[in-house]
This record gives sequence, C-alpha cells and structure tokens, in this order.
Amino acid sequence: MQDFVQHIINGISLGSIYALIALGYTMVYGIMKMINFAHADVYMVGAFTAYYVAKWTGLESSPGVSTLLLLLVSAMIICSVLGLLIERLAYRPLRKSPKLNVLITAIGVSLFLEFSGQVIFGADPKVFPEVMNQFVIANFGGLELKSSDVTVLGVSLIAMVILNFIIQKTKIGRAMRAVSSNASVASMLGVNTDRVISFTFIVGSSLAAIGSILVGMKYPKIDPLMGMMIGLKAFVAAVLGGIGSIPGAVAGALIMGLSEEMVVGYLSSTYRDALAFGILIVILIFKPTGLFGKYSVEKV
Repeated sequence: MQDFVQHIINGISLGSIYALIALGYTMVYGIMKMINFAHADVYMVGAFTAYYVAKWTGLESSPGVSTLLLLLVSAMIICSVLGLLIERLAYRPLRKSPKLNVLITAIGVSLFLEFSGQVIFGADPKVFPEVMNQFVIANFGGLELKSSDVTVLGVSLIAMVILNFIIQKTKIGRAMRAVSSNASVASMLGVNTDRVISFTFIVGSSLAAIGSILVGMKYPKIDPLMGMMIGLKAFVAAVLGGIGSIPGAVAGALIMGLSEEMVVGYLSSTYRDALAFGILIVILIFKPTGLFGKYSVEKV
C-alpha cells in the first residue's frame, strides 16, 4: 500500500509537468487549429537557458527559492521571445496556406531547433544545477514526501491558476476564447487576431519554460534532444483530454503521469515510453475527440 501511494505521488508530480507542456499544444491548437511541433524544443531551450544562467551567475552553488524564481523568470523571457519569433517568422506567413504546409513547417522548425541546439550547446548531456535543496519533508512509515515533489506540484498549480485567471477574467483572455470559437467573427467584431495569436504563443512558451526547470529539478540531465519524448507524451496527453480543451489537457496529463508511474512500478520501465504510443492508438480508435473534446464538422 505504501508503494502504491508513493507511485501516486510521483505520478501526480510527473503529470503536472506534462500538463504545463500539454497546455502549450492545446492552446495553440484551440486558436490556430494547428499542432506546434516546435513547442517541445522551446521547452528544451528553456532548460538550457536556466542551466547557463545558473552557471554564469553562480547560482548553481546557492540553491533556494530566489534561485528558482530567477531561473524561472529568465527561462520564461527567453522562451517567450523564441515562441514569438517562431510565430512571426514561420507560422504567420502561412496563415492562409493549406494545413499541410503549416504542419511541414512546424516539423522543420522543430528539427532546426534540435540540431541548432546540438551545435550551440553541444550534443553531450549536461547536469542540471540544484535549484532547490532536496530533502524529505515527511516520512510516514517508509512513505516519503520529498521537497522536489512539493515544489513541482506547487509551481505547476500556481502557473495553472494564473493561466485560468488570464483566460477567464481578463480582456485578452476573452479575446482568446472568442478567436478560438470563431476567428473570422471575432476579427469582424474588432478583435486583433494577430495580437491574440502572438500572446498565445508567449503564454504557451512560458509554460514550457516552467516545465523545463521542473523537469531539471526531478531528472537533472538535459540535452538538445530532450524535448522529443516528453513533447510526444505531452501531445498525447492533450489528445487524450481533447485537443483544444484546457481542462482536458490537465486531466490527460495527470492520467499520463499516473499511468506511466504505474507501468514503471508494477511492470517494467522498458514500457514507459511505449505507453504514450499505446494510449494514442486507443484514443484515435475509440474516441478521437478525447475526454473533453467535441465533434465538429469541417466544410471542404
């Protein structure tokens, strides 16, 4: 029973990280009806930004809350600028092009970032600095509640609450919902769709930056290809919850995290990556719209 509860804690912690990345996929899809495959590589850039900021400023030798906040802000700024550049230079010129053109461009941008990362950062893995002191907060008869799990869950919850506030309570959030519902009508009513789309990329990229630092805290090894597998899993989580649905992305990510942890704990770690493909196949066969998705009719 203790092992089961420990796996639940680890699964929720992992799922909350997947949720931050999955939200970037689902927000862009909800606004533009496209899959931004470069999103996972923006996440990779966030991890390396935090790594070099910590190294250049000497923060790697002084873990604490202030170090975490500084690395979060630094990574969010760089990833936001990168996400904005990707939208402006790669996707905006293809706004009215066939979806296949945009899909191929997204894959191309992803590959460009991955191989550029290998050239700039080096292909060898690097050890992520200790951001927060690691210790056991509580021990219940062998059941350990670690500081890293609490930090990951706490930061993720704060980020999701802020995102929900922006979408539900702010003017730009209302504009995002309007564009997601019907971009043409929203534009005729005076909504600046270009501004909304750019803001969506900024927010999604910021969430990916937060996720990259949380991953570095739990699994302190980063490399230029680190976004490939976790990006796939976050994408599957978004599809599982219903691509385009923000609550669905969070629910799908938690299911992914818990499922993966249970597979590792009770079957074999060999199958943890295959699980994402298996879930994706099952979803596409039995419920293509996902848990919270809705069927829609597209005229061609």
